[in-house]
Amino acid sequence: MLKIGGKEVNSRLFLGTALYPSPQIMLDAIRASEAEVVTVSVRREGQGGENFWKQINQLDCHWLPNTAGCHTVKEGVTTAEMARELFQTNWIKLEVIGDEYNLQPDPFQLVEATKELVKRGFEVFPYCTDDLVLCQRLLDAGCNILMPWGAPIGTGRGLSDPYALQTLRQRLPDIPMVIDAGIGLPSHATQAMEMGFDAVLLNTAVAQAEDPVNMAAAFKEGVTAGRRAYEAGAMPVRDIAKPSTPVLGTPFWQQDKGDV
Repeated sequence: MLKIGGKEVNSRLFLGTALYPSPQIMLDAIRASEAEVVTVSVRREGQGGENFWKQINQLDCHWLPNTAGCHTVKEGVTTAEMARELFQTNWIKLEVIGDEYNLQPDPFQLVEATKELVKRGFEVFPYCTDDLVLCQRLLDAGCNILMPWGAPIGTGRGLSDPYALQTLRQRLPDIPMVIDAGIGLPSHATQAMEMGFDAVLLNTAVAQAEDPVNMAAAFKEGVTAGRRAYEAGAMPVRDIAKPSTPVLGTPFWQQDKGDV
């Protein structure tokens, strides 16, 4: 069970709703993933999304609207207010993009937008980088959750800087963290979960797969495996080999069994 944003969910896989070949495949993929938190674009809904709303309303899940496409504090805050009215939730995945080439968030605008949204009663899920100081500033601004990227959005490169992410996890052990963006394979999601992150959010890796429904199911299993491995506790990594089978003493088949 994951407690996040004042709610409890069973699935640690969060899924997006964009780029699918068809609305039906999107619905089938989300159901196959068993995701309980689903992200939606406010701007997409605003662009004639009545049919889209009817489709996704079939799902029993928590909506996490996002501010995708925003570049300023004003745009982010305005879009968040629209999201709250449309989806009747105070959750908002805050995206304030600073660079169009790699869709990296603008750290300065992100912190300022967070401060304003927290004042307005939002539960802010900030899309950020793996920069430790930025994450600390977001917490100071009122965030209770962090969403550091694994790699730039849509690249499918996995966890580009595991060291930075591991440092972030170790320095902020009690903060719910969701790896957001860059995940391309179930093994990437498993790796993030093995490192102790609380959930992963992805979209393109499922939506653009040759078989989105099957890929969604694969991600579900990958996230579950990674979390179980983390909870089980992995063996320590060593630089020197250590035999797993004892080599001292007499082999058991040559031991004298004595009198029966």
